[in-house]
Amino acid sequence: MQSIKNHLSLIIALFSIIFSMQVFIVVDRSINAYKQGLTDSYSVIVVSQKSIDTNTSMNFSPLVSSVSEITPDSVIKRLNTNMNNKNIELLKVSLPKFYKLQLNTYPSPDEIKELTKSILQNPSVTKVEDFAHNHDKIYKLLLLFKGMIGIFAITIFIVTSLLIFKELRIWQLKHSERMSIMGLFGAPMWLRSAVLFRLSIVDAFIASLIAFGVFTYISMEPYVLQQFSNIGISVVIFNKIDDFILLFSVSIFLSVLLAMLIVLGHKEEA
Repeated sequence: MQSIKNHLSLIIALFSIIFSMQVFIVVDRSINAYKQGLTDSYSVIVVSQKSIDTNTSMNFSPLVSSVSEITPDSVIKRLNTNMNNKNIELLKVSLPKFYKLQLNTYPSPDEIKELTKSILQNPSVTKVEDFAHNHDKIYKLLLLFKGMIGIFAITIFIVTSLLIFKELRIWQLKHSERMSIMGLFGAPMWLRSAVLFRLSIVDAFIASLIAFGVFTYISMEPYVLQQFSNIGISVVIFNKIDDFILLFSVSIFLSVLLAMLIVLGHKEEA
């Protein structure tokens, strides 16, 4: 019974690490998807006295993906009360030209400043509206959310790693007598510690399988999918091949590494 309890403790600890790791991956994917949505809706408005061709706009910054001219018709219609066609045409001629610059990625505040500075170097440009205030707030909020999730994942990693180390140490002490007898007969350290490595590998595999089942279920849960749909993003919650290989590799590597540290520490004490 105690053996099963120790197994469960190690499996739960490993599962906690790879679970928090996968949650961080999903959050990172969600933020990137949300940033892509913001990129599609975000644009920089440029007011110029002269026409700006595509080549000129592309020279502003590598961030610029496309440029389109905004016709003044919609603005004139709002102002139009009793204006005749001749006055409307004169107004169109006198108005400056408006351009909308689409970006290929959601920029950082520093990138926005550099882009604005680069655009204003054009002598024909009179104004640039980059919506920096609203942009900075959203960008910093995304970074804050991602940072908090990262700190949470690192904390779980440290605490559970210490727990795994403790559980493996307990297993070593339980088999210390058998290991000592094998040592008297000249068995190498890796052979004496085979049970410890076997425990870590088997439990890491079981923890990975549990994580596979849990995230496969979550990725198909209608409620979870609906929440992503509500905020207008589509995210791969769990890739059954790539994500599982990553989680399994991390689980195996961590458990074997901690087991190796215990074995080396025991060897130094001998």
